This record gives sequence, structure tokens and C-alpha cells, in this order.
Amino acid sequence: MTTTRRIERALGDFTRAHLPTGLADLLMFILKQGWACLFGFLMLGGLLVTDRFWPDDAPLHRYDLLFLYALSIQIGFLIFKLETLQEAKVILLFHLTGTAMELFKVNAGSWAYPEPALLKFYGVPLFSGFMYAAVGSYMARVIRIFDMKFAPYPPFWTSVALAVAIYVNFFAHHYLPDARYVLMAASVLLFARTRVWFTINRTRRWMPLPLAAFLTSIFLWIAENVGTNTGTWLYNGQSTLDLVHLSKMGSWYLLLYVSFATVTLVLRDALSPAPLHVVTGPEPAPQSTP
Repeated sequence: MTTTRRIERALGDFTRAHLPTGLADLLMFILKQGWACLFGFLMLGGLLVTDRFWPDDAPLHRYDLLFLYALSIQIGFLIFKLETLQEAKVILLFHLTGTAMELFKVNAGSWAYPEPALLKFYGVPLFSGFMYAAVGSYMARVIRIFDMKFAPYPPFWTSVALAVAIYVNFFAHHYLPDARYVLMAASVLLFARTRVWFTINRTRRWMPLPLAAFLTSIFLWIAENVGTNTGTWLYNGQSTLDLVHLSKMGSWYLLLYVSFATVTLVLRDALSPAPLHVVTGPEPAPQSTP
């Protein structure tokens, strides 16, 4: 990843030289977030372009095209070293757990994929797993790109237990009382002291982990609206002109803890049980970030 690190360093040097500190930091935060979201941006672009330009009578179904497109992105990320092999293993786990949820939810009537496809299994097109993989790609890349540390982090088993409970509730609430609000409260209590430390222009900054999860859920809700607006999937009773219900933002907030626990199964070095010292000024730049 030497090339991408050089680009990041060059951008950091440029913004520090030509912009006021606050504006330079904001611009670098946006650029680095966009770089971390590359897989997701490419997938959303694929949804928009194929919805607008792919003919209904084409010999290759749109969903099948999206599967080949997503697979090509994943292969390209590995070839061009935009992801490490370690990160790719995590993303594969996202793909599998996401597809399992899709199979259950689609057949439970929560949402549907209305278009035909050859690569479709029990109503679920195979490209759908890559939408979850895009979330995994973002989380793995953003930790590396921002040189993130999570501290003080609670005992690791507690975060895994919370993630398992959240994942099970996505299935169980169809038959048992929905525990999402209890789980949201548990997430805040468990991670109330945990700070996400990240590097912007050689300065260490932080925000509370629950706040970071909430802000990310907003952007995932926006991305969901791209999916439904293009008719790629639709919730029960929804048309392409309807916004996704705001309650789905809560679902994504919870799912992000499942995603985070999945990523940290591999990226354990980012977790620290002890608080990090507050940094009041610039630090020496890490190798991987500007």
C-alpha cells in the first residue's frame, strides 16, 4: 500500500501548506472518509448507473451484472493492494453473515428484490452479500487509514456477546419481543467510556464510540435510500419514491456493532483496555497516515 500512503501523505502536506488548520483538518477528514468508503461508493455508483442505463431486455440480468461488477471490485482491491489479505478475510465473513440475514429477512417478508436473476437463491441475488461486504471494507480500511485506536475498550468477550445478541435479535424479533431498545441502551452503557482515537494531519483526535456509530448509521441510511430509489430492493409496502423509514437507522446503528465486533476479531491491535493519554498538540506522523 506504499502508493496510496504516498498519495495520503502528499494530500496532507498540500492541505497543511495551503489551508488554515481547521479547514485543512476538515478537508482531510472528508477525503480520508471518502477513501475508506471506496468500495461502498463504487457499489452505489453501480446501482445508480445500471438502474438508469441497463436495458430491461438485456441478455444479462441487472442483478447478475451487479454480482460480476462487485466481484471485479473485490478482485481489483486485492490486485491493487487497496485491501490486505487479512482485511479480505474479514470482508468474506461479512459477506457470509450478511447473506444469511438476507435469506431469512427476504423470506420473512421484510424486504424483497423485485427483479429477475439467474444468480438468485431463495429470492436473494448473490450480489447482495457485497453490500454488507462494503460495510466491512469500510470499517477495516477506516481503522487503517486513520490509524484508529479504541480505548478504554471493555473486555473483548462483552463486545462479542453484545454483537451476538444483536445479530440473534434480527432473527428472533419475528417470533419474540423486539429487544432493540434494550440492546441500544446496552451498547451505550458498554462503550460509554470508549473513545475512537484517530489521526488527522498528524494530530490525534477522538470521539465517543457510540457517537461514531450513530453518525455512521446516518450515512448508511442515506445509502439505503439509493438502493430503494433505484428499485434494487424495496421494503414491505414501500415504493421507489418513498424514503426508507427512519427506524432503519436504528437497525444500522445496531448492525454496526456486529460489524465492529467482526472486524476486531482480526484487527485486535486497535483495541486498548487502558485509556490513551490526551494529546493536546501534534504528534509525529504515523507511517500510514498524513
